[in-house]
Amino acid sequence: MVNLVAAQRPLLHGLMKMAGVRPYTVEIEPGTVMSFWVPSETLTKPKKKNEKPRISSKPSRPAVVLVHGFGAEGIMTWQYQVGALTKKYAVYVPDLLFFGGSTTDKPHRSPAFQAQCVVAGLRKLGVEKCIVVGYSYGGMVAFKMAEMYPEVVEALVITGSILAMTDSISATSLQELGFSSSSELLLPTSVKGLKALLTVASHKKQWYPNRLLKDYLEVMITNRKERGELLEALVVSDKDIIIPNFSQRIHLLWGENDKIFNLELAQNMKE
Repeated sequence: MVNLVAAQRPLLHGLMKMAGVRPYTVEIEPGTVMSFWVPSETLTKPKKKNEKPRISSKPSRPAVVLVHGFGAEGIMTWQYQVGALTKKYAVYVPDLLFFGGSTTDKPHRSPAFQAQCVVAGLRKLGVEKCIVVGYSYGGMVAFKMAEMYPEVVEALVITGSILAMTDSISATSLQELGFSSSSELLLPTSVKGLKALLTVASHKKQWYPNRLLKDYLEVMITNRKERGELLEALVVSDKDIIIPNFSQRIHLLWGENDKIFNLELAQNMKE
């Protein structure tokens, strides 16, 4: 039986190419590769059928990097924003490690390692400076990118995320949502679990057929062991949290009914 989510991918990829971005794989280091969607104008056109495109130029417009959350890979998360942003910006959409085609044989699982790999990939793609937009888990990676590489990250837009997931924030959020662990919330194993995640993640109630949700689980919730390790590495002790002195402009964009990271957390972070 055809997987409905997988069947939609060629259509989505075709729409993204029409919007002016194309997939490109970067070897960060031996054993670590990261998938990106990059501006079409920065790639050569293959002369032969089986020849792969190569990076031929740096972006000619300001670069915007869209970093996805834990629920889906990059282009699935940002499909509605890419078309609008490519009119003025050079848009880059990475798949974080263990999402999409990105993987590593290294043992590191922290947001800092994700940030290191994204920036290394951007540099290989010719990006010298950029604005980073981070959503949820991707927001924590974006904060790390800004902290570690202020010469690359000029500004941040953060939505539905926090600086870091501390013990207290994690415990409080999970208790309020009625989940025993981050893995139970973010790595559902059943249609029922996925429905619970969608209920938490969406302000408006949405209905999807069970068949579509089952197909989504098969296609999008992969690399469960590694993603579980990412969640474990995400939580830091309250006593170890250090607030960096960011030099960049930071814009916080929030939903007032955010159930995972409420508005009070955003206001405290702003202060």
